[in-house]
Amino acid sequence: MTDEPEKPRRFLTIEQAADELNVKTSLIRGLIKTGELRGIQVGGRGVWRIGANDIEDYIAEAYRRTAERIAAGELQDEGGADAE
Repeated sequence: MTDEPEKPRRFLTIEQAADELNVKTSLIRGLIKTGELRGIQVGGRGVWRIGANDIEDYIAEAYRRTAERIAAGELQDEGGADAE
């Protein structure tokens, strides 16, 4: 047993990426297929890995796009101005 901190993961499975974003694995597969989320195929068929940095890049881009849509008036609060 060592006292070294756990090294952060460099790559995530599709399941781990889905858990990180709180979405279904089918959405992660779709994002990879459309190129919105970078992934690499490793070894055999269907074995994909997503870089932890690629998840962070995807989140940052989603925040940017959302901010643009809000500024353009395309998005509104779901429950109105008083929703919590």
